Amino acid sequence: MFSSTSLSLNKAAELGKAPPPGQAYSVPLPGTKLEGRSAIYRHWRFKDELMTILDPTITTAHEAFEASAKRAPKSRCLGHRPYDPTTKTFGTYQWEDYQTIQSRRANLGVGIVHLHEQAGVTTPKYGVGLWCQNRPEWQITDLACMSQGLFTVSIYDTLGPDTTEYIVNHASLTCVVTSLNHVTTLLKLKPRLPTLKIIIVLDPLEAGELPGESKAELLNSLANDMGVTIHYIRDVEAIGEQLPRPYNPPKPEDIITINYTSGTTGDPKGVVLTHANSVAATNSSLVIIGTTNKDVICSFLPLAHIYQRVSEHTALMAGACIGYFHGNIAELVDDLKLIRPTAFAGVPRLFNKFGTAIKEATVQQSGFKGALSRHVVSTKLAALKNPAPGAATNKHALYDRIWSRKVVSAFGLDRCKTMVSGSAPLDPSLHQLLRSVFANHFLQGYGLTETYAVSLAQLEADLTAGNCGAVAPTTEVCLQDVPDMEYLSTDKPHPRGELLIRSSTLFREYYQNEAETAKAIDTDGWFHTGDICAVDDLGRFKIIDRVKNVLKLAQGEYISPERIENVFLANCGWLATAYVHGDSHQSFLVGIFGVAPDGFSVFASKVLGEKIEATDADKLEAAAQDVRVRKAALKELEKVARKNKFNSYEKLKSLRLFIDPFTIENQLLTPTLKLKRPQAARWYRDHLDELYEEALKEEETNGRPKAKL
Repeated sequence: MFSSTSLSLNKAAELGKAPPPGQAYSVPLPGTKLEGRSAIYRHWRFKDELMTILDPTITTAHEAFEASAKRAPKSRCLGHRPYDPTTKTFGTYQWEDYQTIQSRRANLGVGIVHLHEQAGVTTPKYGVGLWCQNRPEWQITDLACMSQGLFTVSIYDTLGPDTTEYIVNHASLTCVVTSLNHVTTLLKLKPRLPTLKIIIVLDPLEAGELPGESKAELLNSLANDMGVTIHYIRDVEAIGEQLPRPYNPPKPEDIITINYTSGTTGDPKGVVLTHANSVAATNSSLVIIGTTNKDVICSFLPLAHIYQRVSEHTALMAGACIGYFHGNIAELVDDLKLIRPTAFAGVPRLFNKFGTAIKEATVQQSGFKGALSRHVVSTKLAALKNPAPGAATNKHALYDRIWSRKVVSAFGLDRCKTMVSGSAPLDPSLHQLLRSVFANHFLQGYGLTETYAVSLAQLEADLTAGNCGAVAPTTEVCLQDVPDMEYLSTDKPHPRGELLIRSSTLFREYYQNEAETAKAIDTDGWFHTGDICAVDDLGRFKIIDRVKNVLKLAQGEYISPERIENVFLANCGWLATAYVHGDSHQSFLVGIFGVAPDGFSVFASKVLGEKIEATDADKLEAAAQDVRVRKAALKELEKVARKNKFNSYEKLKSLRLFIDPFTIENQLLTPTLKLKRPQAARWYRDHLDELYEEALKEEETNGRPKAKL
């Protein structure tokens, strides 16, 4: 007889099998097309009824974890690399099994409830703030809150104090669980945080050499005067261990998290997500990705973002193990080599770095090594394009053994069966290159915080690039006309329009924000994503534009700057970030770009006729400001614009290049690396004015008749 976890995994494996050759991945439902809207599309296996859950005995994330812990208590669960302050190095991974994590989470849950009762909190359901970088204690705290019917409220580790203040107050948090480095920030904010009474610290609060010198005593001496108590997480677990309180398990309709959107404009919105949403997303992920109890994943994308959270829900439901990276993203490969994950979720910015490193080490090499690499890659890329039904493949019996395995071992990904890219569009040519090199199931997906990260995903049989694949098993979608932007569901050859979603993963509401909830979800239950999609004959969806990101130029033409930016970034490997700007009183566009050091050093070296190393920050900065380089860059963008048939008013007239113009730290990128356009315009206002002035002078100069000799 199967356990609940085994039953779920076996069902997922069966449902996740590739469709027959020629079968559409998403299918339109007959009779559902309406005026101004496309037909409703569903996953090919679930056209008659959407999937909800795989196993009726697992209806909450709490039950999913408990089933795995019961089935395999001694299996590895969570791991981390401890830091040695003497050698100032991180050690090898240390693991705690499911039984240990189960016990810790149960004790911590009881301890958290006890501290709230001491602080005068009597309501049975409330949120607990969670503010730290990825680490086992993040997951333990989340599981602990579930065990007592509570929910967590994520705070991005990189957010500034203003946003932290907003979230703590908006969610009325009594307690924040955090790393030691954030404690002083919370104490400074305390005069403006009336509900905050408890801080639980994830790092040891060691004793000093003399009485009263421990970190705990010093911090509490400051905090007590403010009405706050500070506790070490292990001490809270010890409190819970001494108190006989059983689980207070959540119901499917209970909140699992209020996940605040990072927000490109205005205050973040609190997305209310339930356990039912979580289980639906996890089950959908199991079907699409096929995670098993033998899998190992690396946790490095922010757990405050729903993309990483659903990845870990899936791992825990499957009984897999999760290794947390040590915190320095520049040294992520060191962690990967130790973990050797079997599944890996990343973002385009990281995969761009992988692609650059791979090309430099293989196809760009001279001699036999380069020749062999180019032959292998070209052979495998050709196989990816095989037009015969079901014949396309990214695997090769010989080359995968003698070449691919060696290349991917340099990243610690030689065991990786599945890779996922999300958060932003992945360049199609890069996607196919990495598919050919890694020789695994490398899919691109699409989701939002509001849909628990799962909406669209490429299926294993689909080896195309430039799209987000099929509708998820738990989801149905349609495209609504956007006539002002000339996107219509009647467009040929493919319907186009704003993507609307209905799903069992769909959020309940924006917390304490009825107006925004009503804007987002219409009376028929459709969530309006704001993303413009096209859908092809096989039911694969492609994000092509954004409703909000439209500007109007002086001559009355509407422009989608994000679409233009994505084209430039996909075709110019020396660019890392892009901001295309248009003023309503001007008739043309200008741009601010961030360069990718590896690619830009090669580009600038050719223009200037001197060797510039990718690691030489001063020379890179000087090259970025050099007029010759800027003009060459503008010419390259002009070529890309012509190739992609841009209208004349969509082409740039002037630009500036910087090493890293948009960052989370300067608050021009959200924690999920989306550009904050209004803030970018304000930040670079002087530069933008200069760009317009330069371009207008250039036009005036070029428009004058040449002087006679």
